[in-house]
Amino acid sequence: MLKKLFSYLIPINIYKSKSSVSKSIEVTWTNGELLIDSENTNYSYGSLQRILRIGLRKIGFNTIQTMDTILVLGVAGGSVIKTLVNEIHFKGQITGVEIDKEIIEVANSYFQLDQIPNLEIKIQDALDFVLRCKDQYNLIIIDVFEDLEMPSFLFEPYFRDKTLSLLKDNGYLLFNTMTLSEADNTRNKKFIDGLKNTKFKINSIPRIERHNELILVQPINQKRFQKNSANILLVLIK
Repeated sequence: MLKKLFSYLIPINIYKSKSSVSKSIEVTWTNGELLIDSENTNYSYGSLQRILRIGLRKIGFNTIQTMDTILVLGVAGGSVIKTLVNEIHFKGQITGVEIDKEIIEVANSYFQLDQIPNLEIKIQDALDFVLRCKDQYNLIIIDVFEDLEMPSFLFEPYFRDKTLSLLKDNGYLLFNTMTLSEADNTRNKKFIDGLKNTKFKINSIPRIERHNELILVQPINQKRFQKNSANILLVLIK
């Protein structure tokens, strides 16, 4: 408790280790919050939790509560999972995919991630998981980073299309990206443009916490549209 109080004056590091994947993992009390950081950026909780919460609010907490299955690609400390469980009160199944075994061990020790009963963690590369996956989900969250870098496969059409094929009808894809340069902005625009004139609708929320852009993708439900159109036509006939 004293460390938490003193953290309002200065950040207090309580854990630091090396990881073969994340290189540096630090757990720090900052302004009364317990955060996980990599060498150069926030990895879980703090600003990252605020960023993804904005995307979840855009979908709607009530909508998420009605869902059955959620896939999280890139778990790290599990801040978005804590938002889903503790704030949104999601009761369905959460599958978390994380390549870094060490950071999951930190998340279990300091944030009790392993005490969430409706969570299954898979220690696996996100690319490999998606390409082999045959299940479908109501919501897929992509939050994959290597410190300040985002793996290039995340923006490749084959990965994008395979990930979108895992969405159930009326599902959502929430993609957290980092935009530190004009090249990153161009990369995001290319990703968004690749979905124009398709069966998906896209919303982007730029400049969150200065350097993040959320991309929200949802299938256009043609069946529902046709049904609504038929109802309108019936009313006109009457």
